[in-house]
Amino acid sequence: MRSVVYFSDFRSRSSHENKLNKIINLFEASKMDGIFDEGDLTAIKLHFGEEGNDSFLNPVFVRIIADELHKLGAEPFITDTNTLYFGSRHQAVSHIQTAIKHGFDYAVVGAPLVIADGLMGNNYREVEIDKEHFKKVKIAGEIEEAQSMVVLSHFKGHPMCGFGGALKNLAMGCASATGKIDQHECSKPLINENCNLCGTCVLLCPLKAISLGKERAVIDMELCIACNLCMAECPFSAIDMDWDSLPEFMERMMEYAYGAVKNKPNKIGYFNFLMNITPDCDCEAFSDAHIVQDIGILASKDPVALDTASYHLVNKERGLRGSEIQTNLDEGEDKFRGTWPDVDGWIQLKHAQKIGLGSMDYDMVKI
Repeated sequence: MRSVVYFSDFRSRSSHENKLNKIINLFEASKMDGIFDEGDLTAIKLHFGEEGNDSFLNPVFVRIIADELHKLGAEPFITDTNTLYFGSRHQAVSHIQTAIKHGFDYAVVGAPLVIADGLMGNNYREVEIDKEHFKKVKIAGEIEEAQSMVVLSHFKGHPMCGFGGALKNLAMGCASATGKIDQHECSKPLINENCNLCGTCVLLCPLKAISLGKERAVIDMELCIACNLCMAECPFSAIDMDWDSLPEFMERMMEYAYGAVKNKPNKIGYFNFLMNITPDCDCEAFSDAHIVQDIGILASKDPVALDTASYHLVNKERGLRGSEIQTNLDEGEDKFRGTWPDVDGWIQLKHAQKIGLGSMDYDMVKI
């Protein structure tokens, strides 16, 4: 069954065509007003950006969604979950402080901020899904208990899953800390021949999971939670991704995404923002140059169709020289494979469709 995706580009020659009005037009065209009931506690799921990052969604856009929900009598709150890695959003206090620094406070967005998995990421509900990799998944408590949800996603690249859009926002973004560990369990870093026993990774590992062996550092896979801090900070590029494990990792993610939406049938709306399309997730404490130009905003009630359409639109663009993209710069070529050649982002979409999250077949309506 084909789904409908609504699209608005960024061209504007009057106040009626500004981005804020485009968001309202997409909200109305996609009939999202039919999703939300009066009195709904409605989660606005987004990513507040790691401290040092500046490519996260503009909080002014979030205010438009909050205002539309208020008009319908819903009670929106903005939310995200704590990170597995040890950055500025690892626990709720610093997470909230980071969000406020980035403009996500009540005065700007018009909705309170709630960290959905609690102070240290331990507030979750088990959701039965009975899929290939998981029978149950651990979804953040406040997301699971919300009656409806709007998922706002910055569409961009990602080194472990090719791209991050609505599906990843649901999967990793709605999971508790242990749920994130579940997804990463199959994909942990590996020490390569570049290791010269400098000991940097040993000192940095927050779980003390790395020690020095005779020829190279050794990772205790039982202790490792795949936060990948060691890989990011190794001065000799001696720690690699386990590239062969990434297809399973992406499938695990999609099953978590399924769990995040299971108790909200026909109660979720999705927006993807195709702007500031960086090679990396907004979890990075930096923002690299864009790999393609800004494209527009998409809305749908189907996250699989939405991410598929977003992927297609990115691939239609020309890659920007001087950015991280190395190959596939021509129109029609896969820009995320050109950036992360060992990662096939289509695996996300195919598994999501297979388990019933949505359809890769869509019709696009331009607004």
